[in-house]
Amino acid sequence: MLGPFSTQILGEMGADVIKIEPPGGDIGRWTGVGKNPGMSAAYMMKGRNKRSVVLDLKRAEAKEPLRRLVESADVFVHNIRPKAVDRLGIDYENVMAWKENIVYAAATGYGEAGPYVDRPAYDDLIQGASGLAGLFGAVTGTPRYGPSVLADKTTGLYLTYAITMALFHRERTGEGQRLHVPMYEAFAGFIMNEHMQGRAYEPPLSEAGYQRMLTPHRRPYPTADGHICVLPYNDKHWAKFFELAGRPELTQDARFADQPSRSENIDALYEIVGGIMQTRTSSDWQATLEAADIPVMPMNTPEDLFDCPHLEAVGMFPEVDHPTEGRTRHLKVPIHFSKTPGGYYRHPEHVGQSTDDVLAEVGYSQDDIAALRSAGAMGKGEPA
Repeated sequence: MLGPFSTQILGEMGADVIKIEPPGGDIGRWTGVGKNPGMSAAYMMKGRNKRSVVLDLKRAEAKEPLRRLVESADVFVHNIRPKAVDRLGIDYENVMAWKENIVYAAATGYGEAGPYVDRPAYDDLIQGASGLAGLFGAVTGTPRYGPSVLADKTTGLYLTYAITMALFHRERTGEGQRLHVPMYEAFAGFIMNEHMQGRAYEPPLSEAGYQRMLTPHRRPYPTADGHICVLPYNDKHWAKFFELAGRPELTQDARFADQPSRSENIDALYEIVGGIMQTRTSSDWQATLEAADIPVMPMNTPEDLFDCPHLEAVGMFPEVDHPTEGRTRHLKVPIHFSKTPGGYYRHPEHVGQSTDDVLAEVGYSQDDIAALRSAGAMGKGEPA
């Protein structure tokens, strides 16, 4: 998901994204539910605003079409292990020989040096190696992975802004460059930003781990009829919360008198809050705390989001008619530009749907394309 997520964002911002797929298509096309083969919901979420071109990069016959595509491009993006990149002949030196000022963007699992460099990297593995699964274990006693493709998507965001910065540099200087974003480094840094704590000093002042995040009492609080998310944050919030909860004496408790004291006693504080929240219903707490300007939100499941009045008001889940998949729902672009808004410009395509059109744009005639197909440049199973 790393590369597809990053290029999805670029496509939403107006980039003409040409997705090179192997014969049979990206494996993501077959992940999860879907109406038709090769058009799963997982693919539909990441396949919009892209043109699908099939090339079998393992075959020599595909190299010339790839070279022409690179010559016409601003950016070349891949998330392939270094050894495979070398085997395919798409390392930076070769690609730069095709276009000197190309922005060459590589997302790798473990970078290009170090003992892990040739290992495969997948989201679960990186969540475990980076410390995230261990943080869950510190809270619950059982290590586990987060229920989202967190490492892939986080690294995809790093990759996206790295590409845009490299393009800005080229706009200013005319120079292309090579950049690479190692998934392990990116996600370990993302996790450790707040969890460095005492390890930020030498000698260490404490073990790594931000205690507020690690207390088992930090969670959506059970109420009389469900759960709710509440976070009194500053001194004013806490004093008002204790008053509304009917526990004004806690304002005078030295353990909770100020931010440093609350941080030292966060376990006890959140445990007390948990007991308080069970005394009233979720809607009662929502109205009471919202009126007092104390940070509070309902706890939603993913299914609840489709009925959220705020997300409905901002159009979070637009619907469009796909030519083969019927009425479909996608996600709104969450970046709002006053001059250059992003959007949904192209439906997710079937495998190789734009192969002929894109190759024609880089100088191939229909006879040339037929010859490439016959020679195996698109693989034996590529749709005609």
